[in-house]
Amino acid sequence: MTTTTHPTRRGALQLLAAGAASLALPAFAQWPDKPIKIIVTFPAGGSSDILARVMGEQLTRKLGQAVVVDNKPGAGGTIGGALVAAAPPDGYTFMLSNTTPIALGPFTLEKQPYDPVSAFTHIASLGSAPLVIMASKPSGITTYAELDARARKEGRLDFGSGGPGSIGHIHGELIRKVTGANLVHVPYRGGAPMTTDLIANVIPVGIDVITAYVPFFKSGQLVPLAVTGAARSPLMPEVPTIVEVGQPKLVLENFFGLSGPAKLPADMVAKLNTACNEVLVMPEVQKKLIELGIVAKPESTARFESIVKEQVGVLAPTVKGAGIKL
Repeated sequence: MTTTTHPTRRGALQLLAAGAASLALPAFAQWPDKPIKIIVTFPAGGSSDILARVMGEQLTRKLGQAVVVDNKPGAGGTIGGALVAAAPPDGYTFMLSNTTPIALGPFTLEKQPYDPVSAFTHIASLGSAPLVIMASKPSGITTYAELDARARKEGRLDFGSGGPGSIGHIHGELIRKVTGANLVHVPYRGGAPMTTDLIANVIPVGIDVITAYVPFFKSGQLVPLAVTGAARSPLMPEVPTIVEVGQPKLVLENFFGLSGPAKLPADMVAKLNTACNEVLVMPEVQKKLIELGIVAKPESTARFESIVKEQVGVLAPTVKGAGIKL
């Protein structure tokens, strides 16, 4: 005779709980089980793209799944930014975040496409790169103090950047706002045409990310006046910082990080932050970043979130106050 036992109510509840737990665990325990995508909001070949590919190669090894780069440039970085903000928080779509799609681009459009703080999970700091304030050799400007004096004496001083709403443009507007020196923006379609006019003294001053200009400084065609970071750049350690020339309120660095959609699972965020920080201390990775003008900056997720909030808090009002629109 076969005896059938019936579970007690308590036992049934325990079985249900165990079943629910077993269903919930694989969502993270099995992650990742397919390729991961990092969206880069700039074209292939630039600093953001190269950084994403360096990180992707190493994260592929650590996570056991391919990490691929997908370039989605345009609209001040907001095309790629909007794709990530709208992606499901399942751990398969991320963004190589930096100053442009987070603290600049959203505020240059008539309709802001996303909130750069709440629309994302800001996971890991990857590094930062300063800008350089530079002058043409024929201008005769050799120091930041001379730039300031020239702007005040002449009533205005033209400066070039890689385009409207670029980080170089915004820094020039920040100089106006903080110091009162009347720098007048001359926009270019990228750094290359600006460099041509700067060397020819069509414009006396330019502001841009430092990387592409080192050869022109070393050849003597352009004069570096100051880097905009709090520390000197390893690319040009002889160039003073904006703090050293007496303008600590003008510190501005282009940050780089890994961000994903809002509401990513905390365990996933912690795993990714740890993996990124482990990659960033690898000597070969640090060497590659220095070649790009980027200083590796591994941080906690909480610290990276605060970096993002601080920069948005400084730059959004500057963009809006200057009426910059794309």
